[in-house]
Amino acid sequence: QVQLVESGGGSVQSGGSLRLSCSASGFTLGYDAIAWFRQAPGKKREGVSCITTADGDTDYADSVKGRFTISRDNAKNMVYLQMNNLIPEDTAVYYCAANFFRLCVLRDEQVFDYWGQGTQVTVSS
Repeated sequence: QVQLVESGGGSVQSGGSLRLSCSASGFTLGYDAIAWFRQAPGKKREGVSCITTADGDTDYADSVKGRFTISRDNAKNMVYLQMNNLIPEDTAVYYCAANFFRLCVLRDEQVFDYWGQGTQVTVSS
């Protein structure tokens, strides 16, 4: 049974950092793509970053380029999102998602078949 569990969310002040973790079970990293999406109150869910776990290719939304870094540890079945220089606009529930097509398509969440429950990130000014 495929399961994704996010952790690492919290409350920080503007300019602070957080590292989100996505623990995957029920499958082995290396044959998939893992993405981070986020949803702010009253807004549509949007893709933030994605990584193909076989070769480590990454993609980022323009709004987070240069501030967020996605990485993976295939041996631990973990994917991380390091978020630096956080701003209030980053406040959202962050979800990790997976597909087994190795497709990183941030603008289409339908590509991702499996989702975690989310972790809240709150950035205060």
